[in-house]
Amino acid sequence: MLNKMKRTIAYILFVSIIMITCKDDTQTPDDNIEVSGLSYANSDESFEDANTIIIDALNAVAPIGIIAEVVHSDNATSVGLTLDPTKVILFGNPTLGTPLMQKNQLTGLDLPQKMLLFADENGALKVAYNDVSYLSQRHDVGDVESLSTIAGALNNFASMVANQDLMLSDGGTVQLAEGIIVKSSQNSIEDTYNKLIDAVSGNEQLRIIRELDHQANAASVNLDLGPTKLLVFGNPNLGTPLMQSTQTIGIDLPQKMLVYENADGEVNVAYNDPAFLAARHGVEGNEDIITTMTNALNNLSEIAITP
Repeated sequence: MLNKMKRTIAYILFVSIIMITCKDDTQTPDDNIEVSGLSYANSDESFEDANTIIIDALNAVAPIGIIAEVVHSDNATSVGLTLDPTKVILFGNPTLGTPLMQKNQLTGLDLPQKMLLFADENGALKVAYNDVSYLSQRHDVGDVESLSTIAGALNNFASMVANQDLMLSDGGTVQLAEGIIVKSSQNSIEDTYNKLIDAVSGNEQLRIIRELDHQANAASVNLDLGPTKLLVFGNPNLGTPLMQSTQTIGIDLPQKMLVYENADGEVNVAYNDPAFLAARHGVEGNEDIITTMTNALNNLSEIAITP
């Protein structure tokens, strides 16, 4: 009976993803989450059950692929730190995401999509995701047709575990390319990316979570995209204290670096400024960690772009 119910829910979800469009109305969060561009809802589900529901739903929709499941709280434990249950799920659909990157390759820094599950010390659970309005404003992709379908899908996935209406963000005050550091490389895209991989893998403090080739994923659905690669990596010793301050920053961790070649043949490396992420989520203190992260990302990017 339970399996039949799950199949029914998955079918309804699939139809909704194909047909639904963005809701026009937005709500101002009335809880304790006030993060620019972050939509969320409370849930009565346990952390484990909510995770199972969302993972099953994602797996039930064939065009969607789960890219990575990062359990921040387990990673914290692995380095002797504690963190209330916190997990980010990375997933995507190249048919929907590629048109955004065709409009602006930098959108690849915020793709694939992410769903954050986190519970406080009392077990109260929330589900959150970056609203498409955040993507639209940060990357100027608001006129891309697939954006409304992405919005509907994100809303539906979150609603499956919510016990209330979603608190939808209007994108907040994020500006075009805000918080994104872009550096021009003197190397080919292959050399730039390989030097970056070598630098990250050669640092024992860092863990490579996933390599993602946006161009290859676009080609898999017969779409064109210039060379665009994403490297996802992290350091729980640095990321955990930030999430101990504000769990929502877990949606922007682990860190990512985008290596891409634009239409003019220019190769660039792009990444999120840690100070921007901390400000976005209202992280208090931890100035030393923010400085360490900033210096580490700067050093890695410099290695990648220098001959």
